[in-house]
Amino acid sequence: MSSTPIALTIAGSDSGGGAGIQADLKAFSALGAYGCSVITALTAQNTLGVQGIFDVTPVFVRQQLDSVLSDLPVSAVKVGMLSQPEVIDAVAQAITDYSIQHLVVDPVMVATSGDVLLQESAIATLKSQLIPKASLITPNLPEAAVLLNCPRPESINDMKAMVEPLMELGASAVLLKGGHLIGSEGKAIDLFHDGKELHALESAWIGTRNTHGTGCTLSSAITALLAKGFSLTDAVYKGKEYISEAIAHADQLHIAGKPEEGHGPVHHFYRTWQNS
Repeated sequence: MSSTPIALTIAGSDSGGGAGIQADLKAFSALGAYGCSVITALTAQNTLGVQGIFDVTPVFVRQQLDSVLSDLPVSAVKVGMLSQPEVIDAVAQAITDYSIQHLVVDPVMVATSGDVLLQESAIATLKSQLIPKASLITPNLPEAAVLLNCPRPESINDMKAMVEPLMELGASAVLLKGGHLIGSEGKAIDLFHDGKELHALESAWIGTRNTHGTGCTLSSAITALLAKGFSLTDAVYKGKEYISEAIAHADQLHIAGKPEEGHGPVHHFYRTWQNS
């Protein structure tokens, strides 16, 4: 009997359901992987923003990790925002202890407002303890600038110049997400270095306010596909196709109470809901 592909997300909970753990589990399910979770923080948030954060203790994060990984045959792990150095240490140690094959790190560290969410000590621990264990890291442009302690890129050439320094942080591959930078022809361009060569992934830039959870969803889509046995390159390309369609269909959802002010989620189940 063939085994069920299992993907684990280690991230914070979004009470509004658009990002974090909730977005990850939706993406896992939409792409045919069984999802399990380790929650690192609780947030009070909605489409208008974050109203509160309650961190989970490192001890309890490790307890969740042991509960899941000692029982479920997890094929791939996605890591989102880890705000405490001690939690990063706990996650990194568990990845080693349980010999996780595929680790996707989405280094969530910069808010939409531009504020840096992680303390310097947490950023340093992320770079030294977790990123070197990653099969893939998926920073957006503000996050890449924080990781490299450099200005945000303003052109595709600036993005290309960041890829090698990001690779030098120790991950096996890098997907630098260019959604914050609109190309001259209205294209959203991501740069993917697979460890050997650089690939440019282009898609149409879609004008919508409903982009909450985009980064979480892309990284978890890639994780689900890795759990299903796809190669890293195929998982990245198929994950990019999935998030592009989820954004393109986002305006079919009417979630926000004040849509002119907030940012609604992408449509994780655009395939299923259309067919039903």
